[in-house]
Formats: sequence, C-alpha cells, structure tokens
Amino acid sequence: MHTIRAVLMTAVAAAGVGMAAPAGAQKMLNSYMSLSSAAAQQAAQAALARCQKDGYTVAVAVVDRGGQPLVMLRDPLAGAHTPQTAINKAATAVSFRTDTTELAATTQAGKAASGIRHLPNVIAVGGGLMIRAKGSIVGGIGVSGAPGGDADDACAKVGIAAINDAIELE
Repeated sequence: MHTIRAVLMTAVAAAGVGMAAPAGAQKMLNSYMSLSSAAAQQAAQAALARCQKDGYTVAVAVVDRGGQPLVMLRDPLAGAHTPQTAINKAATAVSFRTDTTELAATTQAGKAASGIRHLPNVIAVGGGLMIRAKGSIVGGIGVSGAPGGDADDACAKVGIAAINDAIELE
C-alpha cells in the first residue's frame, strides 16, 4: 500500500511539472493576418475591370494566406480554363512565397528547381502575385486570360493597389 502511494505521488508530481510552463516556453497557438472576403472581392473587381478596360477577357481569383479561394470572378467570354488557372496562379504565389513570373524564370527546364512545375496545381507563368500587409503575406491574386503573363500581372497589380492602403492601415 505504501509503495502504491509513493508511485502515485511521484506520478502526480511529474504531471505537475509537465503542466507548469517555463518562462521561455513556446506559444501553442499562432495568430496571423489573412485577407478578408471584402478585401478579396474589391481586389478581384478592380483587376477584372482593368483587364476589361484593356480589352482582355479574363478570370481573376483571390486566395487567402493558405491558398484557399476567397473570390473568383470571370468575364463571360473568358475561356473555360481561366477560372482554375487563376486560382492556381494565386495559390502558387502564396505557396512558394514568390510571384509566378519570378517562379517561371527560376523553374525553367534544366534549372535545379524545374521539377516544381510538375507538382499538382502549380502554375509557373505570370499572373500570380502575393498580397502583403505589414510585411506578411495575407493572400494572393491570380489573373488568367490576358495575352501573356505581363498583361495578367498588370491587371493583378491594379487589384492589389485597390486595397493596399486599406490593408496596410488596418
């Protein structure tokens, strides 16, 4: 009986030590910023409007910081492939923490990172940009359907510019 009591007391003491958090303990929860649906909608609308003004029929997608779609807008005349391509461009930019134009250059055939292009849903062509606020990635925007990645990038930049001041000040 005395031995059982000693074992139990030792177990309780050990458990108590495990519960006490040392002064320099790691945080158990993360807190982070992510783009709101309202900001995503505003950015997508601005990007789509710019492309339409320039005569391009595109799809625009905005994703959260985890690469999950928040908004997808498509010009009625945009190709059937453009919605998923826009989502994947935005998610690729967020996932690799680089704009897809830069990723396209660093993953060309023969380069060490060329295998990245073969991963599922990775789009290594221009048109996917990260959205940052206060130094952190909060989302991404992707545009697909303009004639070339540079034109897709230009529309995406207009979308980011439409919300940049508001998300930096929040």
